[in-house]
Amino acid sequence: MAAVNLDVQEINLTNLKQPQINYLTKIQPHGVLLVLDEPGLRVLQVSSNTLKAFGIRPEFVLGRTLDEILDPFQVDRFKAGLAYNNLELINPTKVWVRRAGDEYSVFDAIFHRTADNTLVLELEPALTQETIPFLSFYHLAKASIQQLEATSNLADFCHVIVREVRNVTGFDRVMLYKFDDDGHGEVVAEDKIDAMESYLGLHYPESDIPTTARKMFLSNWIRVIPDAAADAVDLYPTTNPMTEQPTDLTLSILRSPYPCHLEYLHNMGVGASLTISLMKDEKLWGLIACHHRTPKLVPYELRKACEFLGRVIFAEISTREEEADYNYRTKVSQVQSALVESMSEEAYFIDGLIRRDPNLLDLVDAKGAAICFNGHWTTLGQTPPEEELNFLVQWLNKTVDGEVFSTNALPLVYSDAERFKNVASGLLAIPISKRSYVLWFRPEVIQTVNWGGDPNNAYELKDTDGHMRLCPRKSFDLWKETVRLKSLPWKSVEVKAVLELRKAIVNIILRQAEELALLAQDLERSNAELKKFAYVASHDLQEPLNQVANFVQLLEMRYDAELGDDGKEFIGFVVDGVSLMQTLIDDVLAYSKVDLKGIEWELTHLETSLEQAQGNLRNRIAETGAIITYDPLPTIVADGTQLMQLFQNLLGNAIKFRKPEESPQIHIGVQRRDEDWLFSVKDNGIGFDQQFAERIFVIFQRLHTRDEYPGSGMGLAICKKIVECHRGQIWVDAALGEGATFYFTIPVGGRDRNHANGRTAQNYPFSRR
Repeated sequence: MAAVNLDVQEINLTNLKQPQINYLTKIQPHGVLLVLDEPGLRVLQVSSNTLKAFGIRPEFVLGRTLDEILDPFQVDRFKAGLAYNNLELINPTKVWVRRAGDEYSVFDAIFHRTADNTLVLELEPALTQETIPFLSFYHLAKASIQQLEATSNLADFCHVIVREVRNVTGFDRVMLYKFDDDGHGEVVAEDKIDAMESYLGLHYPESDIPTTARKMFLSNWIRVIPDAAADAVDLYPTTNPMTEQPTDLTLSILRSPYPCHLEYLHNMGVGASLTISLMKDEKLWGLIACHHRTPKLVPYELRKACEFLGRVIFAEISTREEEADYNYRTKVSQVQSALVESMSEEAYFIDGLIRRDPNLLDLVDAKGAAICFNGHWTTLGQTPPEEELNFLVQWLNKTVDGEVFSTNALPLVYSDAERFKNVASGLLAIPISKRSYVLWFRPEVIQTVNWGGDPNNAYELKDTDGHMRLCPRKSFDLWKETVRLKSLPWKSVEVKAVLELRKAIVNIILRQAEELALLAQDLERSNAELKKFAYVASHDLQEPLNQVANFVQLLEMRYDAELGDDGKEFIGFVVDGVSLMQTLIDDVLAYSKVDLKGIEWELTHLETSLEQAQGNLRNRIAETGAIITYDPLPTIVADGTQLMQLFQNLLGNAIKFRKPEESPQIHIGVQRRDEDWLFSVKDNGIGFDQQFAERIFVIFQRLHTRDEYPGSGMGLAICKKIVECHRGQIWVDAALGEGATFYFTIPVGGRDRNHANGRTAQNYPFSRR
């Protein structure tokens, strides 16, 4: 039961925080509201204060036509205006309502239609003595606009606005309230009498003006509460008999404020208020809030004057903001164009982003940037360590779904970022591919925010006669908050700029990929021709070489007696040369056969491949007493024959370069990593200087003479080609006199895994290169 009650309480709290204000069935008591049908203008609903306003009880008004309540001549004028379907032509119209005897009440009649096209007539007491003649208003507006035009600073401009609005309206305090991107607001300008408390520079939480209230401000440029302490009056009946629903009072000037808002004004010591909406791109940019300590009626003409002034004023604000935005957009656009040009001119596009001026940081005014491309990190400025960058990209891959990600509070959404908040509390990221990113960073900026009261206790719940209601805070005293783990926010123009840069990078990568594809085709043709040449040359050399060997042996047999010691030695040199030539031809033929297209991909039991390699080397293993051990080897997708050749060459190499006084000790290790298998072949042989670690994989390159160690210098080149055809990498760690360890990788997914392309030995933790 407790859980159920808690859920109900949560639902009630949500409803209380976002009430349906437009369907409140009460109005402010200073005017009268009539809901009419058309075309007869019969009263469907009426506010229950008609006895005081007209001297007629509401139940006697209900069902009557306007002709029966007002002067028929005036009603004819209404009907003529309604026929044109343009309410602005008849708003406002002065009407006289006869009371007892010869007494009349004068009202401003204002029509509007609801969203479902219901006609609503509102009658407000006419204050003719406060009507603003057109010429007076023209001079007033002109003087205000001239002062605004003479002000260059936006902050000063806002102060001129509030001063001029206060001059027009006569309110005790006028504030300009601007909404932040996070929904909170700040008082950026204020003009007031000395007796009223100042709220200049204070921030107010989003809950002070809930979403539903903001929607109402979007619909109404002007909102007035002449008496915040007045008791609201009901509509009679509470629902429209035609629709059987409450009448939508979104556009009603008389609509009663939500009780929580009235209490809010009371806690601020406000007796009357006038609010002017400031809208930009159909969004609520801010408000001009006017407060008075005592009740204050604001006639229709003055409200319209304020509305006009608000529109003109805000048009100037928008223009100035757009000018500032335009200047910054122009700068960003120039940097963006320069970066695209630099990328196009460089062979490696990242160089165009990093090494030239302007660079990647200048695009969005960042303090650090990092590019992850093909497993490599390139950084600029202040960035987190590379290990943290790897974790961050993993999080982005799992979290971000889109072309851009931006936040000025990274530690609040990615807790590990607190470790490097000093350089990266703000993050702007664009994915280039699944594993490639461009990142921009901004450091933490510790700020002190001045709130009008504690924003964490902006309201409280009270139980009144069994009904829960929301009550605003009673104190608006200065409450300071220190904001941490946040950077300066990213501007929308910066986000758009990096999106455009992303398109340019992708286009450049695609163009380079096309160029590489053409080069690959050329290389493929060239390799095919070289392969054919090597095969033909090797095959055609066999016959003359065999003839040389045969005739030399025949010469030795027939003329052995006539040959001296020198002759026999020379014949031995020829036989050895022929043998070496035969070995070279066989190795060249074997090297030419190692080809990506020639790989037969299949499930390969590596222990079987290793056993075959040991079998081929059994005589050398027995002669040297070599001891070969290995970890349990996996079954992978590969070419079993080529891997047998790989193991045979590496084992043969370890046996050949053994220490004379020791038997070879060889161990084959294996480790499963995220995307590949890492193999190692470790020996206790003579080793070599690490500076030759790359040279030994080059075809025909040797570190020793053939007199010391026989061979063609092809074995490790063949190993390298086999590994690369499997989309892996091979490298070696060695030290002179301490043996060598050869490492190679094979992707887990076989031929379909292409991640190893472009990676070098420095990416692997076992390498000292």
